[in-house]
Amino acid sequence: MGDSHNGLPRHAPATLRNRESILEVLKRALPNAGMLLEVASGTGEHAAFIAPRLPGRLHWQPSEASVDALADIDAHTDGDENSRIHPAILLNASDTEWPIRSADAVFCCNMIHIAPWNAAEGLFAGSSRILADAAPMILYGPFKRQGRHTAPSNQSFDDDLRARNPCWGVRCLETEVVPLAEKSGFALDEIVAMPANNLTVIFRRV
Repeated sequence: MGDSHNGLPRHAPATLRNRESILEVLKRALPNAGMLLEVASGTGEHAAFIAPRLPGRLHWQPSEASVDALADIDAHTDGDENSRIHPAILLNASDTEWPIRSADAVFCCNMIHIAPWNAAEGLFAGSSRILADAAPMILYGPFKRQGRHTAPSNQSFDDDLRARNPCWGVRCLETEVVPLAEKSGFALDEIVAMPANNLTVIFRRV
């Protein structure tokens, strides 16, 4: 996911390539105030870049499933310009109880393809518990469409993921993710094509 050396926080190079595009989608999809829960914040670099650039008074709660990642996230999100970013919390998407009881939006970037399917199930179940009606639940990452990869690079990436762990893999939006979302109380709102053959997928709690 990133590199850690010389005591410096980990860095994820992909964030530099996709953060502007993600920001533009989030600007129009998120509420102007309240709390956004980011599930699987990784290095925290998305939070550090996006949160200060969002209009309104939306606060950002980063989280990670590994306690070792929390210090990296806080190191990236520290500073006066990030006053709306809360200290990172320990949260495993597949847990039946989350340490946060309510939120006004959920954002999850590049997780469900590099985790077992029960993490995706837990993500939607947990989001359903903490979000009110019409609140957004937003995914970013690579997806298959109608059972097919959208680019040869995504096929290669999927092959690599499955070789590393048979429980991982690029998920199909129509046959896997959307049915799971609907079963969990969400409706598909919008699909946004992103750079590098990725998608941002916006669901709404119903």
